[in-house]
Amino acid sequence: MAQQFKRSYRFAIRTALFISLFLTAILAIFIFLGLQNWWIALLIFAGLCYLFSFLIIQYRVERFIYRRIKKVYDNVSLLDSKTLSPNQITTDMSSLTREVKKFAEDKKLEIETLKVREAYRKEFMGNVSHELKTPLFTVQGYILTLIDGAHKDKVIRKKYLARANKGVERLIYIVKDLDMITKLETGDLHLKYETFDIIELIQASFDLLEMKAAKKDITLTFDLDYSEPILVRADRERIQQVLTNLIVNSIKYGKNGGTTEISIENLIKNKVIVRVTDNGEGIAKENIPRLFERFYRVDKSGSRREGGSGLGLSIVKHILEAHEEKIYVESVFGVGSEFSFTLEKRKEIPENSAITEIT
Repeated sequence: MAQQFKRSYRFAIRTALFISLFLTAILAIFIFLGLQNWWIALLIFAGLCYLFSFLIIQYRVERFIYRRIKKVYDNVSLLDSKTLSPNQITTDMSSLTREVKKFAEDKKLEIETLKVREAYRKEFMGNVSHELKTPLFTVQGYILTLIDGAHKDKVIRKKYLARANKGVERLIYIVKDLDMITKLETGDLHLKYETFDIIELIQASFDLLEMKAAKKDITLTFDLDYSEPILVRADRERIQQVLTNLIVNSIKYGKNGGTTEISIENLIKNKVIVRVTDNGEGIAKENIPRLFERFYRVDKSGSRREGGSGLGLSIVKHILEAHEEKIYVESVFGVGSEFSFTLEKRKEIPENSAITEIT
């Protein structure tokens, strides 16, 4: 505080000194000239005093404030002192106030974002460790049992090795899914666009998952009979992965004897929307915004009734974003869920040309 007073005193002393010296010099000149009309001399003296006082105070104040503010800019790395000019200080302090206020708001937002990211990182690391440790401990348990002497029994050895293999397969499945998400996020996974019939692809997914659905007596069906092909342009393999993940989820969390229904509708001129609807458990409203996070659990108990890597919906989201498409979800807890996504629609291709038209 004392230092601030010293600076202001120094500023005032120097300014007063400059004005006093000027006034003394002017007064000495008037006395030397010995002007007869004293009132004219008084007016000239007053005018010169006013003009000089205005100029010196303006110049001194401007430099004083500019130096102090520039030091703030230099100390705060995110404020660019190159954009600061002396004129801006004295003529438009509101601009400086707005910039400093914006800086404070940006820093506050940055801090809040970092806090959210840190919380997400902790949760993500906890989920990854949970997903990995279960199969790791399972494999370790079987191997240790075999080392302790169970390998001598051929039946137990074969059974435990088979179970250990399943644990390793689950680990590989999780690592592959994580690797795919990373490649999608960084743009390292390149999409191979081609034109294909989405109806045919959905039917292929139905055929692939028919046995899995039959175990829960779930019917996989279209909403109506699509007699004509619906051509879309996308990466066929990745879109099949999207469909498979969504259908598998509907089977996992569907009710015994339920239905998984897929419909395709025209959205706009060059877009179609594919809807995957089930009458299963449904999702609580508070869980919907986080459904596509890696390893996010709707079931907070920490145990998985169903298999999978826990990355299926996250992969779906990243694949569709790589296609620059959207995914939507609507769900009512206890009633069912509907996942829908958009695709680029293609015009009909002549019969004598190949449908694939790879680009």
